[in-house]
Amino acid sequence: MDIQRIFSISNTREFEDVALDVFQFQYQNNPTYRVYCDHLKKSPSNVTQSGEIPFLPIEFFKTHKITATPKDPEILFESSGTTQTSVSKHYVPDVKIYKQSFRKGFTTFYGPIEDYCILALLPSYLEREGSSLVYMVQDLVAKSKHPDSGFYLYDLEELQQKLKRLESHQTKTLLIGVSFALLDLAELHPMHLKSTIIMETGGMKGRRKELIREELHQILKKAFGVEQIHSEYGMTELLSQAYSQGDGIFRTPPWMKISTRDTEDPLTMQSHNKTGGINIIDLANVYSCAFIATQDLGKIHANGSFEIMGRFDNSDVRGCNLMVF
Repeated sequence: MDIQRIFSISNTREFEDVALDVFQFQYQNNPTYRVYCDHLKKSPSNVTQSGEIPFLPIEFFKTHKITATPKDPEILFESSGTTQTSVSKHYVPDVKIYKQSFRKGFTTFYGPIEDYCILALLPSYLEREGSSLVYMVQDLVAKSKHPDSGFYLYDLEELQQKLKRLESHQTKTLLIGVSFALLDLAELHPMHLKSTIIMETGGMKGRRKELIREELHQILKKAFGVEQIHSEYGMTELLSQAYSQGDGIFRTPPWMKISTRDTEDPLTMQSHNKTGGINIIDLANVYSCAFIATQDLGKIHANGSFEIMGRFDNSDVRGCNLMVF
């Protein structure tokens, strides 16, 4: 595969062409995905557009080695989990593709990384191995080259002092954090921020009661005096991220596309503005699986932007019961 074709996509036609090429490549080289496609009687011979490509249920990343190359992985990313649950494993044979994807994705929405001081409040992720989010943010911190960029665990008072110092110099700052840690900061050290973007990555990780996104954002906006709370949407099984710059409306980079499926019939696609299961095409995932049916519920807008509405309560039984977060 010509990786640069993926990151050079600039319109719908180019996306379609590359998506079909990636599908053919993965059908030929990913044995697990090929068996799944054959079960659905889908192959490159009868798939003519991206909407016909089968989406592999994300649960397969917990039970199979999902790879489209015999090359040994350069890095292994794992999802968080408990002793009662198995974890997803994403074998990444070429970490340069991941770097290119998240760097280009970030700059698509926020401009040059070097323009920011990047502060990370990701304690639950730092406390375990194999987090793709930590890998991404570590790279962004390093690329920012700002002397104050860095990670914080639980020293929220030090983080508050640094934010105030950066604000006094009107330094363009990005604070990216897991939801429960941002709430802790909001409760203990509310402050008025004018030069800082607050970006939540979701997740209470069992530390707090789950909140709907609107309630979480309202609390954070009030505590930090900002007009919008930004959000990052990504997962272990992907190599790309979508971003929301406010109101919970996410947008994808050109090589990533979201669609929705019927909650009762996973093989039937939904139309715009209807809540359904989120399907993702992430063409950067060329050596894994680029076509994934997630456990998230969402709604797609006509312009391609989307909202996350919740999760399937028990996706293994086709998600008839829903847990909204």
